[in-house]
Amino acid sequence: MWNEPYLETCCRSALHRLKLSGNDGRPANVPDGPCLRRLNEMGLARSTGADRFTLTGAGDARHRTEILKLPA
Repeated sequence: MWNEPYLETCCRSALHRLKLSGNDGRPANVPDGPCLRRLNEMGLARSTGADRFTLTGAGDARHRTEILKLPA
C-alpha cells in the first residue's frame, strides 16, 4: 500500500536537482524554490539557514525509490 505523500512532477524534478547538487545544496531563490520549500515541509529537504536547501536522509530514500525506481 502506498503511504507516502504524492509528489507533483515539478517537485520530483526539484528533488532530483537537489540530489545532483550534493552537499552544497540548492539556493532558495531558484525557479524551483516553491518546490524546495514543499520538500522541506515534507522532511525530504532541509533549509540550511543560509538560503540553501540540502537533501535529508528521507529525501535521499525517496529519490532512490521514486526517481531511480530502485527497491526500498
